Amino acid sequence: MKLTTNYLGLELKSPFVVGASPLGDDPDMAKRLEDCGASALVMHSLFEEQLTSESAALTALTESIEESYAEALSYFPESAEYALGPEDYLDHISRLKKRVSIPVIASLNGRTPGGWIGHAKLMEEAGADAIELNIYDVPTDQEESGAELEARVMEVISGVRGKVKIPFAVKLSPFYSSLPNLAKNIHLAGANGLVLFNRFYQPDLDIEDLNVEPKLFLSTSSELLLRLRWMAILHGKSPLSLALSGGVHKVHDAVKGVMAGADVLQIVSLILRHGPQSLETLIKDFTAWMQEHDYKDVAEMRGCLSHRNSPDPGAFERANYLRVLQLWKV
Repeated sequence: MKLTTNYLGLELKSPFVVGASPLGDDPDMAKRLEDCGASALVMHSLFEEQLTSESAALTALTESIEESYAEALSYFPESAEYALGPEDYLDHISRLKKRVSIPVIASLNGRTPGGWIGHAKLMEEAGADAIELNIYDVPTDQEESGAELEARVMEVISGVRGKVKIPFAVKLSPFYSSLPNLAKNIHLAGANGLVLFNRFYQPDLDIEDLNVEPKLFLSTSSELLLRLRWMAILHGKSPLSLALSGGVHKVHDAVKGVMAGADVLQIVSLILRHGPQSLETLIKDFTAWMQEHDYKDVAEMRGCLSHRNSPDPGAFERANYLRVLQLWKV
């Protein structure tokens, strides 16, 4: 039974990767996850705001507007609230590399071009095997077009490629007008892979105190369908490695993800809910499913139900929309 896969040019022992989360903050936990079958580990993100806040220019800017925009500034965490500062983050990469033998993937989270991108080089020098570039952007400016937003994304990607030699993937939201075209341009800008998708943590409203409250909900299998659709559409359309992030909790979720075209499956919420042994169980169940269905190699499964290989490609397009609506009976 062959579970090995290639992601970002890295040869991994299986498609099961621990996604970006606090799970990598403790080297002993990272080792336990490796022992339970994790084939790679993505660290939690280092944020653009952490890096830019260290500059004297931003400090001066903050001081000059703090009285008029005190409410807005309060939404950003204080430096001490981040799990790891910029220097600690680099040291932690080195600690993880000494503790585990699986690839360690650092994570940068940002949205605008700037000096913070240079930190990608420091991550490479600290020993990161790859980088996950999380483009987390919620457009609010009605004067900024979709084309301008995507151009900014390309500028960030090109900036990172200009700094590092190691591979990196871009983690996107699903809210772009043409993901296939964007994926093509992301490849041309120098990225090696895509992660589908990051999760927008929707704020809630406190109607008594008139505040905006952050809310965190772990994923469920119900989030898988959106990812399956776009994974299947993008598979085979470019040389980019594809990672599915969000919604894999059961063996059938994992099988569907690979059949849609995923090179790797990023697991987080399952482990946070049920501990590292849940990852080990998932991998055992996945292997048993392969044996039961006479698959000798995970490569045989990959993409067999993608848009390109599906016996009914229309199921991923408008035809499926029509069929679903016709199924509803009053």
